[in-house]
Amino acid sequence: AGHSPQVKAFVTQDIPLYHNLEMKHLPGADPELVLLSHRYEELERIPLSDMTREEINQLVQELGFYRKETPDAPVPEEFKFAPAKPLPTLLPPEAPTADGKTPPKRDKEEHPDL
Repeated sequence: AGHSPQVKAFVTQDIPLYHNLEMKHLPGADPELVLLSHRYEELERIPLSDMTREEINQLVQELGFYRKETPDAPVPEEFKFAPAKPLPTLLPPEAPTADGKTPPKRDKEEHPDL
């Protein structure tokens, strides 16, 4: 499978600028974008072969990937986990709430005699 120069340019020049975007090269496979949830479950695959570099960049940004000015530029806090959003779902359900108190439901389970 011949990769278009457009896709190749995106892979070599654009991917390093995107936070949380990785390229895995599979020899002989058509390039595709595989979207994973924050649990690394596959959400969807988007074939890139017929897209221009511009279209791929647009797509990736629409999906919520953060594009840095340079590969080493810092990533703003709100984009650290992008594009896996909304952020609250990253916490396990039994995590303490923001103020440090555990949800009342758990208290009942811990003190069945109350």
